[in-house]
Amino acid sequence: VWGECLGRFAPKVGWQNLLFGAALWCSLEAIWQLGPLWWSSLAYTQSPGNLALLHWGRISGPTTVTFLLMVVNGAIAQAFLTPKPRFWAGGAIALLIFTHTLGAIWSQQPLSPGEPLRVGLIQGNIPNEIKLYPKGWRRAIAGYTSGYEILAQQGVEVILTPETALPFPWQELVQNHHPFYQAVQRQGVPVWLGAFGQTGTSYTNSLFTITGAAELYSRYDKVKLVPLGEYIPFQSLLGGVINRLSPLDAHLAAGSPDQIFDTPLGRAIVGICYESAFPRHFQRQAAAGGEFILTASNNAHYSPAMPAQHHALDVMRAIELDRWALRATNTGYSAIVTPHGETLWISGINTYELHAATIERRQTQTLYGQRGDGLSWVLVLSAVSLAYFSQRRRDLPRNS
Repeated sequence: VWGECLGRFAPKVGWQNLLFGAALWCSLEAIWQLGPLWWSSLAYTQSPGNLALLHWGRISGPTTVTFLLMVVNGAIAQAFLTPKPRFWAGGAIALLIFTHTLGAIWSQQPLSPGEPLRVGLIQGNIPNEIKLYPKGWRRAIAGYTSGYEILAQQGVEVILTPETALPFPWQELVQNHHPFYQAVQRQGVPVWLGAFGQTGTSYTNSLFTITGAAELYSRYDKVKLVPLGEYIPFQSLLGGVINRLSPLDAHLAAGSPDQIFDTPLGRAIVGICYESAFPRHFQRQAAAGGEFILTASNNAHYSPAMPAQHHALDVMRAIELDRWALRATNTGYSAIVTPHGETLWISGINTYELHAATIERRQTQTLYGQRGDGLSWVLVLSAVSLAYFSQRRRDLPRNS
């Protein structure tokens, strides 16, 4: 689509051509993000290695980084395609140096102190092949119960578990006096527990705040469900066909996009698995007062490449919003990430792990966290305007 529009509507003037190409790419990304099947922007290619450039995301999210990448690479392309190679190559190099120098300065700024919070993470390592069967249930119950007790005895203030760590509805755990429920009653340490919730006759993929008295305090339901994996698009039209063709049990209900996740330890910004790819989902919660990021994921479906990609997305979210990020996954990579995107600790892959760390609650606001992605709409208008005036200039000779 980008190539077709570039060939059809791009202005002939060099700088206008460059701006149109960059603005068009960012516009297409902005439109794509509005749908359910999205993974990441071009900016993601810089994470987690290029922390200096990623700090530009604090201005207007990933769109800022993507725009800079497009402009630099577009200028290099102009150096090969126009009669002024030195001008365009020099411009690309100058912009590259400027953006990385300023980004590096931002990345080295000392963090303003926040209220410390001692947290624990459990990586249960339950393979997907057994996760939803009795063998997996027994292993999950044993691993998460013992891990919770060990971390509680180490003096943490709260413990985070992965997505559907215990694949049962919370009320069922209470009614059956589940071993994990009893452990919380004994130890008295709050936990953010990944489990199923219920909304009417449907289940939700949820993260619960359970107090030290083993009582439900708050609940977050996953908003961005995976198409076909967790729900069937156009259920009324396609549900019957897909049910016959697919072995997936894709019937979860989506949570409200306006949820606030308050806990006894502060307001949190929450993402469950696939939601890490949607920066606006995190930005909205930061603007509403979220003080730290919690992501709970499974990631057991894939090779080690995908968990690494997922970690890179959460690094971007931490930088963009100036927040600490806690990542708890089933099989890896669980991690602790600073507001500057530094990974203080990361787990192994396909291992059972426990980790305790100190993070900070933060109430600072980046421009992006406060105002959102305004640059996208500026670039959409720029792309449309440039295409319009370019087309008018092309039509003038025909009308004269």
